[in-house]
Amino acid sequence: MIRIHREGMTIVSGISIMIAMIVIVSAYFFSPWLFIATLVILTTILVLVFRFFRIPRRIMKIERGAVMAPADGKVVAIEKVREDEYFKDDRIQVSIFMSIHNVHINWFPIGGNIAYFKYHPGKYLLARHPKSSALNERTSVVISNEQTEILVRQIAGYVARRIICYANPGKTVEQSTEMGFIRFGSRLDVFLPADANILVELGDTTTGGVTSIARIGN
Repeated sequence: MIRIHREGMTIVSGISIMIAMIVIVSAYFFSPWLFIATLVILTTILVLVFRFFRIPRRIMKIERGAVMAPADGKVVAIEKVREDEYFKDDRIQVSIFMSIHNVHINWFPIGGNIAYFKYHPGKYLLARHPKSSALNERTSVVISNEQTEILVRQIAGYVARRIICYANPGKTVEQSTEMGFIRFGSRLDVFLPADANILVELGDTTTGGVTSIARIGN
């Protein structure tokens, strides 16, 4: 049984009703072959929508010293950058791109306290664009614990038009619990300490809350 995320309930219900109505009307007015073709197309659309908003069945990992992937997707950047919004120093940025086929739930990569949160309105460049991290609509969340402090940035893409984030300043969160949701294709950047041990490579596929992307400390 597919479980649908609460952020997608309205969309899934609306699309399901619309598709059901189209199927009923086409059954009366379309030729058999045109009806079959329409049914195949509509079924494909419905399956994709269900896949996008599904809640995956998986065992989340909680591991001290590890930084878990905040999303399902592909590692598209691993580079040393200067992070000027909060840390104002050099960090290692690991970026994960989520395609339309990925689950778009986001998870907290570490546990701790929310030390900082900010929503930034912006553009809708392609999420793969290098400048999307600084120019696109985005949220910045800093999670702090006794071991480290990292920044996670949710970035809207060309198609994504809504970022949902459950982080509130001062809130205590647990590793691999839900951080938010981004609709329809987007990216997450994780800014790690410069001495972090990176465990992924460019092109690797990540599973949110399961794949360890880095280790911090001993």
